[in-house]
Amino acid sequence: MAGRRLIVEADGGSRGNPGPAGYGAVVRDGDTGQIIAQAAEFIGHATNNVAEYKGLIAGLKAAREIDPDASVDVRMDSKLVVEQMSGRWKIKHPDMQPLAAEARTVLPRGQVEYTWIPRERNKDADRLANEAMDAGKAGRAWEPRPLAGATAAPRGAGSAAQPVEPPLEKAVPKAGWAGPADLGTPTTFVLLRHGETPLTPEKRFSGSGGSDPALSEKGRWQAERAAAALAAAGSVQAVVSSPMRRTRETAETVAARLGLEVRYEDGLREVDFGAWEGLTFAEVQERHPDDLNAWLASPKAKPTGSSESFTTLTHRAGVARDKILARYPGKTVLVVSHVSPIKTLVRLALGAPPDSMYRMELSAASLCAVQYYADGNASVRLLNDTGHLR
Repeated sequence: MAGRRLIVEADGGSRGNPGPAGYGAVVRDGDTGQIIAQAAEFIGHATNNVAEYKGLIAGLKAAREIDPDASVDVRMDSKLVVEQMSGRWKIKHPDMQPLAAEARTVLPRGQVEYTWIPRERNKDADRLANEAMDAGKAGRAWEPRPLAGATAAPRGAGSAAQPVEPPLEKAVPKAGWAGPADLGTPTTFVLLRHGETPLTPEKRFSGSGGSDPALSEKGRWQAERAAAALAAAGSVQAVVSSPMRRTRETAETVAARLGLEVRYEDGLREVDFGAWEGLTFAEVQERHPDDLNAWLASPKAKPTGSSESFTTLTHRAGVARDKILARYPGKTVLVVSHVSPIKTLVRLALGAPPDSMYRMELSAASLCAVQYYADGNASVRLLNDTGHLR
């Protein structure tokens, strides 16, 4: 309901600073103090401050899912984040600037207030951050569980309730007939799948846990053709790529033609296909039929020996998307990635169900385009365009 008050408690940590890092956040009802949502994630190698900002962003997004009109009281034991987000301290570090910008886009500034609290009053968020780091160390994704020992909010009347896991995917607002022309210049993602590798024409699983193949001779030709087409269009203003070899080679070929630098984003890498790496679909069906059937039936299922499902991919691809949107508002960004992350970004833009990924075809070096507007609406403008390869 309008006028509702929510409390976000967020934290992040890094074992090494920088080192293996994770964040945690809880959302409480402002009147009862009950926990009504939680979020946590292992984010790989990062600093404490990066993890703290990511925890803040996750907490704000969870609050927005509960009530986008609520007033939100953010409580953190990070003096740096509280003072920077309150506008009293300048944000000088280049890694912090896009994260702070992203945090400010989640909810209108007038709805959010920031309060510093001592560490002992931020135990739930701290514990979730450590759970996420423990999960990452074990090679698995963090999964929510009841917080039986959760502490009560300092000003809450009730005890901690069973937490409600926040939705992984936010609803996409529907554009009206007039369209979103009054929302300013959209941010455009031009999504380029990498060129062929020796595994591509044989349709073998090639994820982030395999041999990391280079482009083949044909793949290099495809990258050159994509570069020529994008240079002729003249609209790309930044290049962001998965760090895998085939995407790096593709991105660097295009970027050299455009006179741009390449920024790498780990969230854009392909899924880890575990024991399926290097196998054809038929070979997987023969060797791991039960795991394959489960994987095809549920986005939460993982390939044999892998720690990553399409649900996990959806989360990290969404985080990567939000980071790029925060860094390049109103720009046209070339995003060089793989089949699964690109299909995921298109699916999320359409608001389509997970199994829609199996109904998309993405050829090597194909182009897609998605535009993102200030109200959170997205519009798919192009899918699997290979005209530049003919």
